Amino acid sequence: MLAKANRIVRGADFRRIVRTGRRAGGELAVVHRAKPEAAVARFGFIVSKQVGNAVVRNRVRRRLSEIVRAELGTIDTADIVIRALPAAATADFATLKAGIAPLLVRRS
Repeated sequence: MLAKANRIVRGADFRRIVRTGRRAGGELAVVHRAKPEAAVARFGFIVSKQVGNAVVRNRVRRRLSEIVRAELGTIDTADIVIRALPAAATADFATLKAGIAPLLVRRS
């Protein structure tokens, strides 16, 4: 689980990041990155009902959180929202990690 300082929880922050941030997409997720409002990297996850039922959505959210926690040392300070796509529901952990990790790296 991510530390509290590394989580985005306010709806206003989610809207700001999704509307004004840069976007990078893949087959499994879309990553929105905006300028940070804190001194540490912060993350939020959007997993809609299109991904699956509550059990599936929570599994995807936990997997995304674990991927981010493992990659936290390599990620520059930014506010990042990861929006899972329906394909993330059927992907195993290794596939999800291979699809998400490159999107977390800052692109110039």
